[in-house]
Parts: sequence; C-alpha cells; structure tokens
Amino acid sequence: MLKYRLISALILIPAVIAALLWLPPVGFAITTLIVCMLAAWEWGQLSGFASRSQRIWLAALCGLLLAVMLFTLPEYHQSANVHIIDGVLWASLAWWVAALLLVLSYPRSAAAWRKSRVLRLIFGLLTIVPFFWGMVVLRNWHYDTNHYTGAIWLLYVMVLVWGADSGAYVFGKMFGKHKLAPKVSPGKTWQGFLGGLLTSAAIAWIFGFSAHLNTSPSVLLICSIAAALASVLGDLTESMFKREAGIKDSGNLIPGHGGILDRIDSLTAAVPVFVCLLFLLFRAL
Repeated sequence: MLKYRLISALILIPAVIAALLWLPPVGFAITTLIVCMLAAWEWGQLSGFASRSQRIWLAALCGLLLAVMLFTLPEYHQSANVHIIDGVLWASLAWWVAALLLVLSYPRSAAAWRKSRVLRLIFGLLTIVPFFWGMVVLRNWHYDTNHYTGAIWLLYVMVLVWGADSGAYVFGKMFGKHKLAPKVSPGKTWQGFLGGLLTSAAIAWIFGFSAHLNTSPSVLLICSIAAALASVLGDLTESMFKREAGIKDSGNLIPGHGGILDRIDSLTAAVPVFVCLLFLLFRAL
C-alpha cells in the first residue's frame, strides 16, 4: 500500500504543479471542472446512490452546471467581483460553519440528514461548486499582468494544507493522546491538530517574509490560519459522511490513496474559505 501511495504521489504532485503553472485559464478551469465531476461521482455514493447510472448522471449534471456558469460569466477571469461568484463563496463560508456544527454534534446531528438524499446532495453542491470557483478565481488573480501570480498563491494554499496535514500527522504520532473527534475520525488528536496549526503558521510567516506581497502579514496570517482550520474541517466532514455511508474510501481512482474526494477533501474547504476571506472580507484585490 505504501509503495502505491508513493508512486501515486510522485506522479500527481508534479502533474498538479505543471497544471498550475502552464495551463492557460480556460484549460485550468476545464481541468478543475473534470476533477469536480469525478468528485460529484464519488459524492453520489455518500448521498446513497448505489446505481452507477445515477452517479454518472450526477457527475454529468454537476459538470453541466459548472460549465454553464463558467462560460456565461464573461468577467470570471478578471476578479472575484461577480455577484454570482461572490454569492457562491459566501454560501461556502456559511456551509462550513454549519458543517462544523454537524461534526461537533455527530452522531446526533445525522438524524436530520441521514435519510435525506436531497440534503446530502445539497451538502455536496455546497462543497464542490465553491471549491471549483475558489480554484478558478485564485488561479486567475492578476493574470493579465502576471501569468504566475495566481498560480503561486494557489500553490501556497495547497502547500499550507499539505503542511497542516503533515504537521498534524507528525505531532500526532509523537505526542498524540487526546482524541479530537473520536466519533468521526478516531485517529486525529488535539496534539496533532495544534501541531498542524503551528506548521501552517510557520509556512504563512515564511511565505509572507520571502514573497513580495501587497497583502499585509496580519491579513495573510488570519486567512492562512482560517484555511488551515477549514482544511481540518473538510477532512472531518468527509469522514463523517463516509462513516454514515459505511465506506472507508470515497473511491478507488488513485491507487494507494482512495478516491478524488479523499485527496481534495481538505482543499474543498480551505480554498473557498481562503479566497472568501482574502478577496471578499479583506478586499485584497
């Protein structure tokens, strides 16, 4: 299993970096749209759709929704200041606050949505659609003046999330004693959680110190810590839905890693939260 995880990582990481740096805006948006369609396919299983045809339709409808939004919003490539996109990002922030309450009160909270496919589909929509727009908006930030500005910022958020995850794993293994959310994800500890936050804070400080930014260090730190917190919540939320669905992995598309959702669960929360705070709350445009 470890061998497959390493091989997959050695292939995926360079591919992600190459897509960030070299794909043009439309190419990157279409690639992200395909990833979101695959995520929707897997979310169908979390929503209780066992039929392959039903999950194919769900993925197709998700792709159609994103494609229609993408190609009917002529300003999407310039900034986040498009009312529909703004609304999607704010809705994402509200959803992750609600998800936090669901996770904290699990399994009692599951009584409200366990038997409702519609609710679980809405939860999936609020997870996948804002993730798509967060990725697209951040990647295309200042693209007209510098093709790589947005790519560096998006790579920064990814490194932030990966750093938080790695820091949590190392600190959890070394010092972990007190469970963070035993009913949702028994392997996570408070010590690992705090270690992940410290790692994220260090990454944010190094990035703010070494990069020439128009954003103040305090704003960057606030947005980064919020994104790191959201990444943990994204992971826990998917774990909660998988536990209810009775599955270990969301899929098997990535050898040794499970499904697409298993790899992007943290990013589905971290990216839109980071973009919403940075662009819409602090107006760092």
